[in-house]
Amino acid sequence: MKDITQKFGTLYNPVKAFVVYQKNSTEKSIYVEAYDMDKNGFPINAHPLSLKESTQLAGALDTSEELTRRFLKPSGLLPKNILYLNPEQGGYAVWYTPAQKVDLFFVEGLGIANGKAFVPPLLWKASKNTLCIYAMDTDTQINENTALYHAPFFNLYKDGKVCLGTVSVNIKADCLLEEFLYLWEQYFFNSYFSHLIGDTSTVRTNIVQLWQNLVNSKKRFPLKSLLKNGLTIKSLLS
Repeated sequence: MKDITQKFGTLYNPVKAFVVYQKNSTEKSIYVEAYDMDKNGFPINAHPLSLKESTQLAGALDTSEELTRRFLKPSGLLPKNILYLNPEQGGYAVWYTPAQKVDLFFVEGLGIANGKAFVPPLLWKASKNTLCIYAMDTDTQINENTALYHAPFFNLYKDGKVCLGTVSVNIKADCLLEEFLYLWEQYFFNSYFSHLIGDTSTVRTNIVQLWQNLVNSKKRFPLKSLLKNGLTIKSLLS
């Protein structure tokens, strides 16, 4: 799949390292040694942790906790397409996108042209590092009991998890909700579809012919071609 990591993320360089020593006695007192880092990222200039460095470290740790608390926090009112939100550490979001026309990319060997095509209503479930995607036959009457279908794409496991290939996901610890949704949708639709996992089609018809007929056409996605997977939205909320 297409690597789009150059579009996201910030480069961090090591500037300081700390080693904590503990006395092997009943009092268990500790001593902290600080190291500066050279231009190659190797520790140099070992010295006792100074008061200034202690203050900087405490500030950095406080900032890290603050950033974590921002994870999946909306910048305003909750987007209308959000169905479920778990902002805890290791949390996730569940949202949907309506039937829409999007850009799709395919590896040359599939014989499918790159271009715009209609996709069905989609249900997304994502954490910082993983993405699952499913199809629905409606984008209006959605509730916990809404039946889910296999998403009609390549690079998907049977449980809906997306194989991201060479794409390196970079979701920051302070990623706000709106950016989180945007990034995952960009990761998915800007990647190249390449193969079926397990050689099992995710649609009732020939998936290659399906997309050959849909890409760069005005045809709506045929919902009758979707395959149920036995799941409902409620079964994802755990």
